[in-house]
Amino acid sequence: MNQFLQSWIERSRKRSPWIFHLNTGGCNGCDIELLACVTPRYDVEQLGIRLEGSPRHADILVVSGPVTRNTERALRTIYNQMPDPKAVVAIGSCPASGNVFIGSPVINGPLETIIPVDVYVPGCPPRPDAIIEGIAEAIKTLNQKQPKEINEEARK
Repeated sequence: MNQFLQSWIERSRKRSPWIFHLNTGGCNGCDIELLACVTPRYDVEQLGIRLEGSPRHADILVVSGPVTRNTERALRTIYNQMPDPKAVVAIGSCPASGNVFIGSPVINGPLETIIPVDVYVPGCPPRPDAIIEGIAEAIKTLNQKQPKEINEEARK
């Protein structure tokens, strides 16, 4: 990739990170609070942060809910589809510890045992302002990461 294109991509990511949200099996409380972030009251889109429908275009993966056996493979696939550099934000207590679902035979977790986590947003569910702060922290982490060089053989 030429140097100009690479610098343009890095500048764009700093100014306008796109997030992909994945619920891995929770109660949807965190999902409602995350969606409140894009409503007019909090309006994160004015900061350039937007929800993206495809992990291939996202910079930040936002995970809510405990990781279940049924969603673990999808979580790994989505994480691997995201371009480097990428950041992961775990929203709520479920991805961090399993919360009320801990001890269930269908829960595989915590999230950090499956994919690397950059930022945890505590709470059950966390408030939208805490989620926005967590995403801002992920943006700082994302800016510090360097993109991995793509091997020409891996591209084929």
